[in-house]
Amino acid sequence: MTATAHRVSARRVSAGVGLALATALFGGTVIGSVVLDTPAAHGDQIRDLQYWLADYGFTEAWNTTRGAGVTIAVIDSGVNGSVAELTGAVIGGTDVSGLGSTDGQTPVAGDDDDGEHGTLVASLLAGRGTGDGTGLIGVAPEASILAVSVGFGSSRSAVSNDDQIAQGIRWAVDNGADVINMSLTRNTLYWPETWDAAFLYAFENDVVVVAAAGNRGSGTTEVGAPATIPGVLTVAGVDRNKTASFDASSQGITIAVAAPSEKLVGVTPDSTYVQWDGTSAATPIVSGLVALVRAAYPNLDAAGVMNRVIATANANGRAVPSPIYGNGLIDAAAAVTQYVAPATGATPSELLTQWITLHRRAQIDVVPSEVPVAEAPAAVTEDPAVPTPNLLTAWLPNQLTLTYISLPLAVLVGFGILVTLVGIGATRYIKRIRRNPKDFAPS
Repeated sequence: MTATAHRVSARRVSAGVGLALATALFGGTVIGSVVLDTPAAHGDQIRDLQYWLADYGFTEAWNTTRGAGVTIAVIDSGVNGSVAELTGAVIGGTDVSGLGSTDGQTPVAGDDDDGEHGTLVASLLAGRGTGDGTGLIGVAPEASILAVSVGFGSSRSAVSNDDQIAQGIRWAVDNGADVINMSLTRNTLYWPETWDAAFLYAFENDVVVVAAAGNRGSGTTEVGAPATIPGVLTVAGVDRNKTASFDASSQGITIAVAAPSEKLVGVTPDSTYVQWDGTSAATPIVSGLVALVRAAYPNLDAAGVMNRVIATANANGRAVPSPIYGNGLIDAAAAVTQYVAPATGATPSELLTQWITLHRRAQIDVVPSEVPVAEAPAAVTEDPAVPTPNLLTAWLPNQLTLTYISLPLAVLVGFGILVTLVGIGATRYIKRIRRNPKDFAPS
């Protein structure tokens, strides 16, 4: 199973000319986008398209903070920090795919895409604009970015996508990330064991991890890992009317909040403006909000930051929490200004530790039979998220088998034995009556 970015929809717009459709693949999974040819457009056209800045309270939140002092790692296909909007935003980076540059700023193409995805994400997150009121501005325009390039779905890398993600998380934590943005999915509820330690490492070091719910339009029918990992802040997507996006958002009980995921503007590595759809785009908007909260409340831990984002979400007249909207639509202004009661309950690291304790049961290693590599069945692949079967482990009691199998089975067997004994006694009693009826007559 490989990690993939989410699909985006692509259309090109020439100012004064109209719409011309084009299709593009970003990071292995894309739905479509609108590319804006801005040379012929007036200077603030891009700002005019950024409806989410006002609609979701970011312009008001900027009166309190613009994210200065917060570092966000973008684990994606690489971030080109040389585009105008990202000049000075990228303060470090790495490549864990073996296909990019050591600073993480060279787009890493997958087998079916050209590696634009990461730069698009970063521009929505922390774009600086190109001047006074011109160009694309991110939701946290003074936050800093760490570019961690991975090879989404690339068969050229000698490192599996799953291992790249684990390595990328550890590098981000070690290099000062306060937030990690993950606009990607495995398209499965489960994740490899290597991710347990990597995500725990992030949580134990007070890092907030934000992940996309995934897009139904690109085949993700239910929320997939890392959005299913306990302790992760999972993002769903809504359209311009603040209604769940059918194509650009999956559903699931792990969703924390919802954010705009349609007609969002980003910048590609060649400085082209693209209007795109998907929870890949909604996720950096929430990561940017997390950065604003961390900047406004520097003494608040990761659990407190997530609690503030969730507690100030707007239900918008709906029953929440729900598997569609989570706890509601993000409200940036409220998140950085309103009073929020302190977080209670388990921390992200405690949540994941509890899950690991329950689901990652100890296993006895079994030495496999030696099979020459050339004779191994090529069509069979192993999902690293599924533990190797072990007969002894399967029969050992654990919390799940005791609760749902062993105890009910013991009760059932005991009841069966009791019924049998009662039946035997009754049979013997009846036989005695028939042999000696006088012995049982009333006196």
